[in-house]
Amino acid sequence: MKKLFNSYAFLFLIAGIIVLLDQLTKEWVRLNLQLGEIFRPELWLTQYIRLVHWKNTGAAFGMFQNMNPVFMVLSVLVIGVILYYFPQIPRQDWLVRLSMGMLLGGAIGNLIDRFRHGYVTDFISVGKFPVLNIADASISVGVALLFVGMWLQEKNKKVQPPAEGENPSSAQPDAAGVSEEVQGE
Repeated sequence: MKKLFNSYAFLFLIAGIIVLLDQLTKEWVRLNLQLGEIFRPELWLTQYIRLVHWKNTGAAFGMFQNMNPVFMVLSVLVIGVILYYFPQIPRQDWLVRLSMGMLLGGAIGNLIDRFRHGYVTDFISVGKFPVLNIADASISVGVALLFVGMWLQEKNKKVQPPAEGENPSSAQPDAAGVSEEVQGE
């Protein structure tokens, strides 16, 4: 049981922080701004960033509106996949582990809204970019980090020295893509 807890502790810590921030900020927006109302603490910032109370029944950035049930099912599936695969990710792949925590937190944060309200509360408006929330931002950054982490994994695999007992010349092809062993035959 302790080993299982240790496997998931990092994942739940990251996801928990994101869910907490996401739900607290959404609740503040719902309590303090009318639907469509814009909060502009500093007028000169309004052209760059503002808070606006928005309802979203679709995916991130307002895509696929009125498909709330579909996104609820997809969120549950994503959460299940993350929970299944997370223990299999080596501890040294911290970037991939961090991205999984961000994805989990974002998926749970928006899923809570979908169950409680039937929509997701969006409120962060940056420039002309679509309105989003902490969960959406976490998912977007999590996906980017996942790709970077996977790219780094692949890059590190190519740099790894040959395994013990493996003939280095047979493992490394030459510039033409043919190993020395095959050329000599």
